[in-house]
Amino acid sequence: MSEDQTRQQDPVNQHPQPQFPEQQLEWPGLESEMDPRPDYGEETYQGSGRLEGKAAIITGGDSGIGRAVALAFAREGADVLISYLEPEESDAEETVRVVEESGKKAVAVAGDIGEEAHCQKIVERAVEEFGKVDVLVNNAAYQMSRGGVQDISSEELHYTFRTNIYAMFYLCKAALPHMQPGSSIINTGSIEAFQPKPQLLDYSSTKGAIVTFSKGLAQEVTPQGIRVNVVAPGPVWTPLIPATFHPHLDVSQFGESKPMGRPGQPVEVAPVYVFLASQESSYISGEVIGATGGAVLP
Repeated sequence: MSEDQTRQQDPVNQHPQPQFPEQQLEWPGLESEMDPRPDYGEETYQGSGRLEGKAAIITGGDSGIGRAVALAFAREGADVLISYLEPEESDAEETVRVVEESGKKAVAVAGDIGEEAHCQKIVERAVEEFGKVDVLVNNAAYQMSRGGVQDISSEELHYTFRTNIYAMFYLCKAALPHMQPGSSIINTGSIEAFQPKPQLLDYSSTKGAIVTFSKGLAQEVTPQGIRVNVVAPGPVWTPLIPATFHPHLDVSQFGESKPMGRPGQPVEVAPVYVFLASQESSYISGEVIGATGGAVLP
């Protein structure tokens, strides 16, 4: 890492700030089509063996926060399985590339995590490839901005919950029998669980449910030596934003209202997952850790 990269930086000016170019991606969105491209740490993240020998599952690992976590985990010594949707194949290939270039094994599994059988397949594949599951990161999520509660169809409400909540339940249930003491489950929440936007009402509701589910599951499995925690990002520049904000939310000013005046980059959130997956956080379970650019969580 260069001297410029290692010296102390002003976080306000460290990454791109609004105004961003107007852009709208077709859902689910590809990172390769974003302007500017998100920073997931390829040029800067350096590992130090904090996850050496571990095996991880990361849903939504093709892009955004998931890709940044996959890269960070690999550079910290973990083998990684990522799940993704078939339209995101090109992004998934990029994640596989950077994990393998970090010297670790990468496995990519396409499909709909809203189906319990597919969640079971993901876990079975991880056990087949790695022999174990040490870390489960439930990161994949669906959102779509709407004008209000009257604009959210029953079908979309169901899809949002099956992707964001049911899948997490299915994956935890499938993975836990393969997890030994020292393992970790990390669920991606959101500042939306605490500061919900009306335009993202169904998505925000699932994020609140993730917090409650995680705190409850932690009470069950922490005595077994398995920790469960939540990362609650604020606005982070990922494909989900230009693919889901139109026409009800402004992509060009994304993140401007937070104290730092800009959105986070995936590389800035990934270290929280590394911390929660490592033994450094051995006394932390049932907690919510925010990465919000200064916005206060209750």
